[in-house]
Amino acid sequence: MTEQEKQATLDQEELVTETAAETGQEETGTAGASAEAGAEDGVKELSEAERQLEEQRKLADEHYQRYLRTQADFDNFRRRSRQEKEDFAKYASVKLIEQLIPVIDNFERAITASKDNTDHEALLKGVDMIYRQLDQVLVQEGLQRIEAVGRPFNPEFHQAVMQVESEEHEEGTVVEELQTGYMLKDKVIRPSMVKVSG
Repeated sequence: MTEQEKQATLDQEELVTETAAETGQEETGTAGASAEAGAEDGVKELSEAERQLEEQRKLADEHYQRYLRTQADFDNFRRRSRQEKEDFAKYASVKLIEQLIPVIDNFERAITASKDNTDHEALLKGVDMIYRQLDQVLVQEGLQRIEAVGRPFNPEFHQAVMQVESEEHEEGTVVEELQTGYMLKDKVIRPSMVKVSG
């Protein structure tokens, strides 16, 4: 190889080395820039995550406050309902009492009149009128007499206190009512006390 060829080869090697060095520097610079950009992106992502977390905290706090208000409203509703129920139970009979007060007034008038008057016939008529007035009030409230005499004995409506022999009635028939039974609407509140044929 000649001197010139050697020199040309060396020049080429230097050129390749310089190019490689420059390329390495560029790559290092690009890597550094990428690292800096990555760090900035990481900071951006972190601040975005913090912002979302703060939003979720606010949302959770709003839900918790709403829950507390709902709980307080429910407690107030429950307290009001209990109070209304107590008041209803306390004053449930007001309507009936209002209807019975005139009956009491009439009884008082009858008693006062009987002291000044010896007319027993008039007193009896007055008491009968008061009885019918009282009966009408109770019927309006749903009270009914239980029909017993001549009916088949039914332990749901009748209470047998005596069994008697009867040729007029079939066996198991109510012969006589000793005490009237009553139903309030569809519920027996006192069965009729009866004698039953045997």
